[in-house]
Amino acid sequence: MAGEPQADCLFCKIVAGEVPATVVREDEHTVAFRDINPQAPTHVLVVPKAHYPNAAALAADPGLSAALLAAAGEVATQEKIDESGYRIVFNTGAGAGQTVFHVHAHVLGGRGLQWPPG
Repeated sequence: MAGEPQADCLFCKIVAGEVPATVVREDEHTVAFRDINPQAPTHVLVVPKAHYPNAAALAADPGLSAALLAAAGEVATQEKIDESGYRIVFNTGAGAGQTVFHVHAHVLGGRGLQWPPG
């Protein structure tokens, strides 16, 4: 069920503190941690503490969607990429590269980010 922790979800386990991660920011609604396979000098994942499988499902909770985007912006400021520019990416579905089915925003920066993306 959306919002409820899933026993087989890696990010639910990180949120619960059962799996270690390099946490850079946490608040009431979100946890942000460094990606273990970074694609840029700064690559932080921001996840809601509530489980939603993807960005489309998260849209059903506008307040949490806004909290996630606000947290991503705060990560960019904290990581000092807010002025040079950064990208927030949501991969939705396996065909788009989503590998953990708990919605997460990738905050990428610290190098030039070309368009269109790969």
